[in-house]
Amino acid sequence: MRCLVTAGPTVEPLDSVRRLTNHSTGTLGTSLANHLACVGHEVRLLRSRSATAPPPIHAVATEAFSTTRELLACLEGHATREPVAIFHAAAVADFEVGSVFRREADGSMIPLSAGKHSTREGGLWAELRPTPKILARLRDLYPQAWITGWKYEVDGSRDEVLERARQQSTACRSDAVVANGPAYGPGFCWLSGGLEHHLDDGVALNRWLADRLGR
Repeated sequence: MRCLVTAGPTVEPLDSVRRLTNHSTGTLGTSLANHLACVGHEVRLLRSRSATAPPPIHAVATEAFSTTRELLACLEGHATREPVAIFHAAAVADFEVGSVFRREADGSMIPLSAGKHSTREGGLWAELRPTPKILARLRDLYPQAWITGWKYEVDGSRDEVLERARQQSTACRSDAVVANGPAYGPGFCWLSGGLEHHLDDGVALNRWLADRLGR
C-alpha cells in the first residue's frame, strides 16, 4: 500500500538566526517508515530537516521540510483521491512567530524588523500565531485515506489523555490516533472507533500499525 509518514519537528523562525521548535528527534516516524518499507509497503517519508534520528536505511523516498507551512505544502502536493495510508507522527509546532516588538517607556509597542534581533534592544515581545492544523485538513486532501494521528500529552491523567485523543480523532475525521507522552506514561495507546490497544514500545507500535494495513 502507498504510505505517507511525517516525522520530526517543525521549526518556526523568530528571525533569520533564531527559531522556535521542540524536542522531537524524528525517531518514531523514521522507524515507522523503515518498518513499513521492510514489510513491502511503498513509503514516502516527509522528514524534518532538524530531525536528529538516523535516516531510514531501507527503500524509502524522502522529502524535507522545516516549517509547518512547508510540511502542509508537501502534503498538499501529494493529495490524491486514491486509497493511501497516512501516519502523521511529526511534532508540529502549535505557534509561529508573527510580529516582534520593543516596548517603550510609555508602554507603546514598536514593531521591529531585522535579520537578527539585537539584545541591545532589551526585552522583546513576540506575537505567537496559531499554525495551520494539518491533521484537520488531511481528510479533505485525502478523502479515501486511512489516517492515523498522534496525541502527545504532558499534563493530566491517562484517562484524560485518552479522552483528548478520542476528541481529536473525531474532530479531525481520522481513522485512528496514537496517544503517548508523560501524561499517558510508558508506551503508546492506539485508538480507533471504540477500540483501544496498549503497546509497550516503538517496535510493538510499528508492527501493530503495519498489521492494520493488511486488514
